[in-house]
Amino acid sequence: MLKYILKKLLIMLFTLWIIITLTFVLMVSVPGSPFNSESSSNEIVQQNLEKHYNLDKPMHIQYLLYLKSVVTFDFGPSIKQPNQTVNDLLGRGFPISAELGIVTIIVALISGITLGILAALRHNRIIDYAAMAIAVLGISIPNFILATLLIQQLAVNWGIFPVATWKSWSHMVLPVLALATGPMAIIARLTRSTMLEVLTQDYIKMARAKGLAPWKIIVKHALRNALMPVVTIMGTLFVGIMTGSFVIEQIFAIPGMGKYFVESINHRDFPVIMGTTVFYSSFLIIMLFLVDIAYGILDPRIKVNNKEGD
Repeated sequence: MLKYILKKLLIMLFTLWIIITLTFVLMVSVPGSPFNSESSSNEIVQQNLEKHYNLDKPMHIQYLLYLKSVVTFDFGPSIKQPNQTVNDLLGRGFPISAELGIVTIIVALISGITLGILAALRHNRIIDYAAMAIAVLGISIPNFILATLLIQQLAVNWGIFPVATWKSWSHMVLPVLALATGPMAIIARLTRSTMLEVLTQDYIKMARAKGLAPWKIIVKHALRNALMPVVTIMGTLFVGIMTGSFVIEQIFAIPGMGKYFVESINHRDFPVIMGTTVFYSSFLIIMLFLVDIAYGILDPRIKVNNKEGD
């Protein structure tokens, strides 16, 4: 298991280095200067600003300074908001984005697993058809279109929920629904198919023959094995939710990481762009790493296969 963890850790670090390097290359490849604006049109002022942000140095020096900022997690001040450091912006925006992502994951897991189990237990009945119809709709409708529909119907026409800002639980409902519907549908379909397969296994038939209560058979014996594929895709789903929240945060005017990231692109704020990209990439890679480790703990065959591969 230790070798498996070390192998995954090395892959994680290598992937992060590639992302960091690609981000730097893309930033320096953009023509022009972020100071090309009316307020800084003076050539001397522009040169001083570029010197202050190390943009006048050779490319390899900029890259080394960039790597240093990543290692020390100090990305310096924002170009468009000099009184704010990138770390300040990350510290202010990430808790809100994380709260949105965590609530969305919880809602998607609970609703998806519940729908999947009900569909499997009532296979080829009305509950099964209804659950799968909901899942198909959830997969088919993009979250930004669903967000627009939710705002139009539940906020504008009916006035049930507020939109914009992030002040109370009522402000969470619409963005969470918009983000959670797609992952919920995927989890529901996967849970249904794996649960149907697990319920035909011999050990389930043996448990039924012993007279165990149906809920014990489902919860204690069938559910754990049925959820293994769900654990496998959780990393990918979490990545989709956290990156998809950039769009949702803009639609609902949520003051999270997406707001600062989009604004930094519009203003060509290099420190914020690179800091946000590295931070999000690191966070998501770590989450994928933890999911891999959790899957290895839940499924002992991974450890066996790892030893055989050695």
